Amino acid sequence: MPNPKRRHSKARRDKRRAHDALPPPALSDCPNCREAKQPHRVCPHCGHYKGRQTINA
Repeated sequence: MPNPKRRHSKARRDKRRAHDALPPPALSDCPNCREAKQPHRVCPHCGHYKGRQTINA
């Protein structure tokens, strides 16, 4: 089995990992309270989802 003769530098390693970061979560406005929330989830501020009160916030 071939083995590397020299170790790769930290810069070369980090260049390879440059695209591994997670993207920020997508946000949309709650139609009830206009606060930012994730799509298809209950609003953490007012507790509404699809026009209905689902949790008491």
